[in-house]
Amino acid sequence: MQIEFSKYQGTGNDFILIDNRQGQCDNLSQSDIQCYCDRRFGIGADGLILIQLCVDAAFEMVYFNADGSQSFCGNGARCAVHFAGSLGIDTRSVQFKAIDGFHHAAQCGNEVKIHMQDVHEIKMDGQDFVLNTGSPHYVTLNSDHAAETVVALGKSIRYSEKYSQDGINVNLLSVEDDGIRVATYERGVEDETLSCGTGVTACALVYAMKSETLSQRVKVRTKGGSLEVAWEKNMHGFQHIFLIGPATFVYQGKIERC
Repeated sequence: MQIEFSKYQGTGNDFILIDNRQGQCDNLSQSDIQCYCDRRFGIGADGLILIQLCVDAAFEMVYFNADGSQSFCGNGARCAVHFAGSLGIDTRSVQFKAIDGFHHAAQCGNEVKIHMQDVHEIKMDGQDFVLNTGSPHYVTLNSDHAAETVVALGKSIRYSEKYSQDGINVNLLSVEDDGIRVATYERGVEDETLSCGTGVTACALVYAMKSETLSQRVKVRTKGGSLEVAWEKNMHGFQHIFLIGPATFVYQGKIERC
């Protein structure tokens, strides 16, 4: 049996997208997902996304990391909206369901804007920051974004006694004159990725809190391209948080079931 898929990337964060509205991939196993995401023996991707029917929204996005674990993914969500549009769903203004709840999104050409969940708390861990933007993130101020630094530091925190059981994504944040720069080590991929939507969002909110900027929007540079994050502050934290950037179709294909 063959599976039809589309490959997408959002600022270098790449995904396998499958239309599962007929339920043909309901029984994908963790090893299946690992097989498809393998960059040498499969299609190759940071994650796999199923688009499914949903009675309460236009569609449901089911996201799997490359290791087969589930989470929410901001860049994956933007790509999922673009893919849903290719399936005939009106994504100019759309609501979809994900593992962390419902999200509103809007697509205009290749730009997709995702309404992220409110963030009510940013915790301190020494001089660093911990928050949840749909997935848990650790943010440290560090301008050394060399791949070896990102991986070594990311692993040391992600596999530390404090975070090893549940895992955490690790972000290196540096502030520049016209925005911020972010590098991310992602749990589930267990390596640096070229971009991470929830990580970019986490770093933007840390920047907003730490710098006390009056701006409610910031440009974010990643190794895979540029994104923007917008927000509103309130007495409880941050609301009306939006992740904005390109979602790009790469190719379509078919693959034999693993």
